[in-house]
Amino acid sequence: MLSSLSSTISRLNLFCPKPSIPHSLSSCLKTLKPQPIIPRWSCLHSLSTHSTSRLSTSLKPQLDALVSKDDLVVLGIETSCDDTAAAVVRGNGEILSQVVSSQADLLAKYGGVAPKMAEEAHSQVIDQVVQEALDKANLTARNLSAVAVTIGPGLSLCLRVGVRKARKLAGSFNLPIISIHHMEAHCLVARLIERELEFPFMALLISGGHNLLILAHDLGHYIQLGTTIDDAIGEAYDKTAKWLGLDMSRSGGPALEELAREGDAESIKFSTPMKQHRDCNFSYAGLKTQVRLAIGSHNINAEIPISSASSQDRRSRADIAASFQRVAVLHLEERCDRAIEWARKIEPSIKHLVVSGGVASNQYVRARLEHVVKKNNLQLVCPPPKLCTDNGVMVAWTGIEHFCMGRFDPPPPADEHEDYVYDLRPRWPLGEEYAEGRSEARSLRTARIHPSLTSIIQSSLQQQ
Repeated sequence: MLSSLSSTISRLNLFCPKPSIPHSLSSCLKTLKPQPIIPRWSCLHSLSTHSTSRLSTSLKPQLDALVSKDDLVVLGIETSCDDTAAAVVRGNGEILSQVVSSQADLLAKYGGVAPKMAEEAHSQVIDQVVQEALDKANLTARNLSAVAVTIGPGLSLCLRVGVRKARKLAGSFNLPIISIHHMEAHCLVARLIERELEFPFMALLISGGHNLLILAHDLGHYIQLGTTIDDAIGEAYDKTAKWLGLDMSRSGGPALEELAREGDAESIKFSTPMKQHRDCNFSYAGLKTQVRLAIGSHNINAEIPISSASSQDRRSRADIAASFQRVAVLHLEERCDRAIEWARKIEPSIKHLVVSGGVASNQYVRARLEHVVKKNNLQLVCPPPKLCTDNGVMVAWTGIEHFCMGRFDPPPPADEHEDYVYDLRPRWPLGEEYAEGRSEARSLRTARIHPSLTSIIQSSLQQQ
């Protein structure tokens, strides 16, 4: 039984670009330790609900028996941008530990992410962060079932730090390794906190580097309804906060949201982006230009921090912050409205809109999108703020979901050469673009290093 199951899992090895030796499932079983189960989620539920169409009748009972026998314990590692994160999550959804090391001091110093500095900061703390995650979970690496790590999209220099650590740990303890798409992890963490969230559903993923509207058909099967053609909303928040002289030590978004509460959101009539384009794509470059012009017309000096500004100067800054936020989020609302209409043409049964990513922790964003979903008779699902920003929990949970489908790579060699070329995917689309959603305004950087996650998985399934 194990040999036939092992060959099937080998065929589902989707994420490593080079051929790899079939992984002996028996060696994996040695790492799975029975643990007390806190009834919540289970891989058995996920497997039986979502994979019936993909597994042969003869193999599915074998996988069910395997997953129901042992409770998975997965370590997730995330270093795609400016936070070093690790977490240990059990297959039933219990979060055993979560550790995040922030680079707030570097953000404040450079006014944003400096890739080389970020890489060095990751390298300095990655060992400590991973060890602390294991210690807080009261486990050692020998208790793990697998290691999940983000391989893209993100900054190559930063991704490399996490992947190197994950492969070293997995190789040392003969653990399977699961390669994770960063944006899929933001999407799927909602299924950890909302047990009734079943496929299909919609997701709006918003962060410093991404604006993405997707229809999630199934695990690993996504349709891209809209994306940004230039800048993401999080980047626009950060730049505006910097130009307004706000404290960047906890990133610009929270600081701008706080200042905006003091301002008049109708005081400056910024234009809503892309009103003439009837699609679901986003653009924030033009809005940023409008903000810079407004700052110049009000004679605001960003060299003077907000804490030292006069009352009139502070009021002007607050009005700009509030007006910017109103229009930036209105752009989200309009695109979500249209995306819901498109998604229902494809999947009339959708009931949920997931909103995740760092910007989803913004309370004004949540309140406005709550209005959108109520108008469209949907339910809004937002992870708690600590699971919206980059974290190891979302990586570990996504790893669990794919592991239960047999999608993982064999343990790396324990003595992997230092010159080994890691599989990093800084530009890695999540889904295939919806045909009706292609924008005529597209200035989008179209260079694609890798096929989308969806195309890789769907191609593999068709070959079975």
